[in-house]
Amino acid sequence: MNHCCGLYIHIPFCQSKCPYCDFYSKACTPAESSLYTQKLCEIISLYAELYPNKIFDTLYIGGGTPSIIGTDNLVKIVTAAKQHFHTVSDMEITIEMNPCSAVKMDFDQLSAVNVNRISLGVQSANENELQLLGRIHRNADVIRTAEKIQKSKIENLSLDVMVGIAEQNETSLKNSLDFCIQNGAKHISAYLLKIEPNTPYQKLASRLNLPDDDKQADLYEFMVNYLTNKGYCQYEISNFAFSGFESRHNLKYWNCEEYLGLGASAHSLMDGKRFYFPRDIQSFYDNKTVSDGDGATEYEYIMLRLRLTDGISFEAYQQKFHRKFPERCLAKAEKYSRYQLISLQKNAVKLTQKGFLLSNVIIADILSEL
Repeated sequence: MNHCCGLYIHIPFCQSKCPYCDFYSKACTPAESSLYTQKLCEIISLYAELYPNKIFDTLYIGGGTPSIIGTDNLVKIVTAAKQHFHTVSDMEITIEMNPCSAVKMDFDQLSAVNVNRISLGVQSANENELQLLGRIHRNADVIRTAEKIQKSKIENLSLDVMVGIAEQNETSLKNSLDFCIQNGAKHISAYLLKIEPNTPYQKLASRLNLPDDDKQADLYEFMVNYLTNKGYCQYEISNFAFSGFESRHNLKYWNCEEYLGLGASAHSLMDGKRFYFPRDIQSFYDNKTVSDGDGATEYEYIMLRLRLTDGISFEAYQQKFHRKFPERCLAKAEKYSRYQLISLQKNAVKLTQKGFLLSNVIIADILSEL
């Protein structure tokens, strides 16, 4: 069993804010990038002293747009993390990037500090859809970046696409998926568009030509079947990978394993407790965190594990919580199994492909019995 921790580092800077995005990010100057990097390295050193006995086997630098701070600053952050924390030799090191700033990256330099996974935000390969999403990159930026990555020693390229966006249909979605495959994606994250509160997209939603729930479901099912036929294995509601290229870091979240988050708005689960840095850079510089109660509870474990295609193993559940999977939750799951929304097996419970489309409702209903 894996007892190693994940390390997440948040870079809260973006060249421009996408109208659908709810993550904490802001514009920055080169001076701010340098100051933030310096403060991150200082806080990395501080937290390494707080957790001297923890071993870390994944590092994920997300945002925002980490690539906007440049190769040199990213190298400093990765180097500081590896220098101060106890890390394994085959650590998975991921950096999120936007195609516009990624074309300026020196991937050989990143590879030299053992960065081995790049997550690139493509979202769509169709010009009209990119414009409606407020994306500033074009396909040529993705192609150039993918070529540079392939020439370096970084093998694991993950590409993000969005499903259920304005003006999308099966033809345009297939075009986006084919574009990802042709550009060497070992991993594809395909997220259903969610209209977040207090975003420009919420105000625009009524004027956008967004697919209704039924059409969104059709697009999702088409995407799952298409990627499966192309050799990608679905391991989570929105994530697909060639065998061995699953995101080890993101699996920590869904498995309720420990992870330490550093940076403005970063969240942590360590020693059974959740805490986070507020959505404010100065609070991060002052090392002010907010306690967020207990983590890795039965409630969270059921909620997160049911996002995975493996679902919940009854044996693993008993080992983790020293009791059987609750009978009342099982009874609720049985109800959904009659409609082929849940697969109820002798040793596990899992959502079906149809069930994933109603995952929020089904999981909430099962959890209401806890």
